[in-house]
Amino acid sequence: MCGFVTYLFDMPQKYDQYNKIQEMNKMIPHRGPDQEGYMHGEHVQLGFSRLSIIDLESGNQPLSYEDGRYWIVFNGEIYNYVELRKELLDKGKEFQTESDTEVILALYSEVGANVVQHLRGMFAFVIWDNVEKRAFAARDHFGIKPLFYKEGSDGLMLASEKKSLLTATPQQQLSEQALHHYMSFQYVPEPHSMTKDIYKLEPGHSLEKELGQKAKIKQYFKPVFSPVNKSEFDWVKQIRETLYDSVDKHMRSDVPVGAFLSGGIDSTIIATIAKELKPDLETYSVGFEHNGYSEIDVAKESADKLNIKNYSKIITAEEYQDALPKIMWHMDDPLADPACVPLYFVAKEASQRVKVVLSGEGADELFGGYNIYREPQSLAFFQHVPDILSKNVRRLAAILPEGMKGKSFLERGTTPLEERYIGNAKMFSEVEKEQLLLMYKKQYSNDIITKPIFQDTKNQHDVNRMQHLDMCTWLRGDILVKADKMTMAHSLELRVPFLDKNVFELASLIPAEWKTTNGTTKYILRKAFEGIVPDHVFMRKKLGFPVPMRHWLKNEWYDWATTLINESETDEYINKNYVLKLLEEHSLNKADRSRKLWTVLTFMIWHQVYVEGKYDSKQWLTERKEEDQEISKIVI
Repeated sequence: MCGFVTYLFDMPQKYDQYNKIQEMNKMIPHRGPDQEGYMHGEHVQLGFSRLSIIDLESGNQPLSYEDGRYWIVFNGEIYNYVELRKELLDKGKEFQTESDTEVILALYSEVGANVVQHLRGMFAFVIWDNVEKRAFAARDHFGIKPLFYKEGSDGLMLASEKKSLLTATPQQQLSEQALHHYMSFQYVPEPHSMTKDIYKLEPGHSLEKELGQKAKIKQYFKPVFSPVNKSEFDWVKQIRETLYDSVDKHMRSDVPVGAFLSGGIDSTIIATIAKELKPDLETYSVGFEHNGYSEIDVAKESADKLNIKNYSKIITAEEYQDALPKIMWHMDDPLADPACVPLYFVAKEASQRVKVVLSGEGADELFGGYNIYREPQSLAFFQHVPDILSKNVRRLAAILPEGMKGKSFLERGTTPLEERYIGNAKMFSEVEKEQLLLMYKKQYSNDIITKPIFQDTKNQHDVNRMQHLDMCTWLRGDILVKADKMTMAHSLELRVPFLDKNVFELASLIPAEWKTTNGTTKYILRKAFEGIVPDHVFMRKKLGFPVPMRHWLKNEWYDWATTLINESETDEYINKNYVLKLLEEHSLNKADRSRKLWTVLTFMIWHQVYVEGKYDSKQWLTERKEEDQEISKIVI
């Protein structure tokens, strides 16, 4: 697991530009504390920081192939590299290392841009062809690993983290469109970033850059759900076999591997399989002091029944608050998912003992795990209501008082899916954004993001359409961003066996009725591991990382939030009176405004870090290096 930076110049450069690539690379030591490397040419500069997982010496980067014709910087893991290497050896390809990095280069030399079709894993990489003077970059199918880019008049920059590009960008402008979308979704949807002219290469996409020409971006993978009929027995058998194979592949490592363990079924499935493959597996959990906001007891019960060791940590409101600026620095862009912080702390706990952890991200999107996916069942009645009557009911519901029983049900039932569902986290509506944002522009409404995605699933079941939307927005914009950034903050590699190409190919065939049935979610996944995972988590409802945000904003954090709102230098963007009103309503129990408030507060903290310069990020880099030195004494 690593981080990299790349600078491609249309015109030949002299070596005096070398310092720039070093400065960019120095911003991401947390992604790779074990090794640093550079390559400098007339048209390309490559920088690299590496976390050693498999054989340090054989995986040094930048790596070259065919006497220096091809060069690569690569972040990720290719889980089928052993099999690919054997196939390439049979074709006469030669290798100098045992690394998956060289396999990518050898494969690219054989099949070119089609290399991405053969890779099973998580990846972001840039390849430079010294003969053709062409660069090829790609990001994995689901967006597990990040890749930012900025194209300018002199060429193209790419990096694992946006902060590296900011180092080489003198003038920076906040993207108004990104801010609008952030207030809708609680994250900045791809390909945008909060910084104008810096973008994210989307999952399942590749980028090709020839000298003197604009970069060309192509999509090589699109998630498609194509249900087929099979018996429950067949589904159970295939799901079980496919997940066992995926976990086995994801555990390839020369260093200790652990697993995150919550009270839910996803992480428990992964830990259960991993325990069979690695009997001395260790697991890590986190929780809060507030009742109902900790799954530590459930996780410990699971660990006891699986006979595996479990380490846990209780997070206080003060610890949570103190960590926020540093977390926003690591995030690059604001992300208002409260689960970022517990993930940060559980990653820190795990990093004291292992370099690799397994986690359960992706199961909900692939197998139908969110409670909202049951909504089409509860609203099925409205499918039989004539359009004219439905419109009248919708008008009636609109004038009913807020909080009145039945109002929400009537509104949802008479509103088309494309209009009511924008993904798992809907924060501010367009009407609310008009009050919140002083520079509100209607053309930046959230359907710019969702409408094209819904177009791809026109005639499919509503559950599949919701899953597809979440895979194209929520998964890549929230779930995987916080998973990557919070683990990499502690130089910890996260692996997600559910987000495997083979697992998705199977999950995409499962009909909706096997997902949300019998009053639960992920029905067929649960069934596949019935009798294998401990009984107490088998039908347990999903909680994720519950955070007592609602309580803290009324009590411990009320004064802090008020001060932050007043002192934040975001007056050109945010209507602070509106935000203070939300805080007052929340504190008086008039309504739960915690998630909306948290979305604004998170943006303000991010703004303090990246725009106002209120915090010293160099100090955080120093602290990170000191932590790495301590960890190196513990992790063998």
